[in-house]
Amino acid sequence: MPKIKTNRAAAKRFKKTGSGKYVYSKSHRNHILTKKTTKRKRTLRQGHIISKSDRKEIKLLLPNG
Repeated sequence: MPKIKTNRAAAKRFKKTGSGKYVYSKSHRNHILTKKTTKRKRTLRQGHIISKSDRKEIKLLLPNG
């Protein structure tokens, strides 16, 4: 049996936490920040957790964590 390859696009976007959940960063944080509110920029800064229903799909893309 060959080794299962990791999806490199998913590996760059998602990170596994210690408890086994997956964290990702939201988009729209790169440029044109002047028109975005401070509250919106603050929430975009934080890492967001993948929902339970999508976790199974990401686990298939990242077999090695």
